[in-house]
Amino acid sequence: MKVALLEPLRVSEDLINQLAQPILDAGHEFKYYSEKTTDPEELYQRSKDADIVMIANNPYPDEVIEKLEQTKLIDVAFTGVDHVGLSAAKEKGIKVANAAGYSNQAVPELVIGLTLALYRAIVQGDQDIRLGSDFEGPIQGQEVKGKTIGIIGTGSLGINTARIFKAFGEVNLLGYNRSEKEEAKELGIKYVTLEELLKESDIVTIHLPATDETKHLIGAQELELMKDSAILLNVARGPIVDNAALAQALNKGKIAGAGIDVFDGEPPLDDDYPLLSAKNIVMTPHVGYLTDEAMVQRAEIAFDNAISFLQGEEQNIVEN
Repeated sequence: MKVALLEPLRVSEDLINQLAQPILDAGHEFKYYSEKTTDPEELYQRSKDADIVMIANNPYPDEVIEKLEQTKLIDVAFTGVDHVGLSAAKEKGIKVANAAGYSNQAVPELVIGLTLALYRAIVQGDQDIRLGSDFEGPIQGQEVKGKTIGIIGTGSLGINTARIFKAFGEVNLLGYNRSEKEEAKELGIKYVTLEELLKESDIVTIHLPATDETKHLIGAQELELMKDSAILLNVARGPIVDNAALAQALNKGKIAGAGIDVFDGEPPLDDDYPLLSAKNIVMTPHVGYLTDEAMVQRAEIAFDNAISFLQGEEQNIVEN
């Protein structure tokens, strides 16, 4: 069988070769493309004779999948799979696997970073001090300790985020999820309705996948429920928040601030994208998952998925 890695995984080629060695030792073929392409025809040419196609977060559309005859598994080195033509894969009988879990530390750490950036005005403070003799004085911030943290989505990422927030001391943890998790309850998370969470939380952080049900889950009405002093953090998926409504809420002072890592599309954003001119917002260019350690871990998971599949075992298969 043949495994084709269609794009770089942000790790060294030496590590790629090391992880691929068990595939070669078992008598299979491995092909690595060290340059990413978004051209559908080129993606097809790279994929057409592969039994397992490995990708990261590069779009892998229906028009490519519909032409595949050899492929049995699309192995996604990423947590989300909304950039893959899932309906086309299902029609072709192609399984899809992901690398869930690789960013379980990286994403929560960014949540904390965005929170502190907002609470302590770190970005503004950096800009102000660079004014030299024109510096007018520091901005008074606030502490995380004692605050109510609302966790929307209590999977592994949400639970790990709650765990780190607990280290600040005396925080009150609220959770909203389709199902209640015992691990979350043991950590001290109290499950409430979305409305109650938004009304009571000082810090709201989102950890949900992008689905039809979660699109614009946080819109103008939901933002209206939040405290004027509250901040909103989204390191999950951009479409979960109505970002036009969020920009309006920020500019009107309806909420105190926002930390946003994800948008309606991947950066670069259009010049007129509403959040670019919003007040009291700290933005990062979709880097929640992007650490040295996480990149190594996702490569390991993706290759382990492929090796298991070659051995007749399936793991990390997502519903498509």
